[in-house]
Amino acid sequence: MTVSVTELPATQIEPPAKPVLLTGTFLAFDFGTRRIGVAVGNSIARTTQPLITLHGEQNDARFAAIAELLKEWQPAALVVGLPCNDDGTPHEMTRLCRRFANRLKGRFNLPTILVDERYTSASASTQLTEMGVRGIKQKPLLDQVAAQHILQAYFDEPKMAFFA
Repeated sequence: MTVSVTELPATQIEPPAKPVLLTGTFLAFDFGTRRIGVAVGNSIARTTQPLITLHGEQNDARFAAIAELLKEWQPAALVVGLPCNDDGTPHEMTRLCRRFANRLKGRFNLPTILVDERYTSASASTQLTEMGVRGIKQKPLLDQVAAQHILQAYFDEPKMAFFA
């Protein structure tokens, strides 16, 4: 499948007007410097579920774990949450997430999609609280549930996403 999407300059957060149309299994990532939350979903059924939280700061170990997940799930594309300030301007984590997305794309040669992740950690925390998981007990689950929210945001509004 060939899809043409305009790449954005590093300082621009707003996505292009063209929708991203891919189908199948997707893996989503909520990137952090200490943890990476991972979720899986299917674009046809529009279902998502938290999968795992990768711990540690060693890139080799992180990418080896991601390679195993890709082998297991055979995704059509990868989705990475792109954090930004409330007003849409980038900050340091924006740059790091773009870098992570570009590394995923380069290492695994899969379409890699960036999605605005503002408020996904807050909504993930609310969801966990509603499920009875509170306080420190949320920590092992929060990042993977946030990744689930990132992926659901892509499924709900693919036109708001853009390729890395």
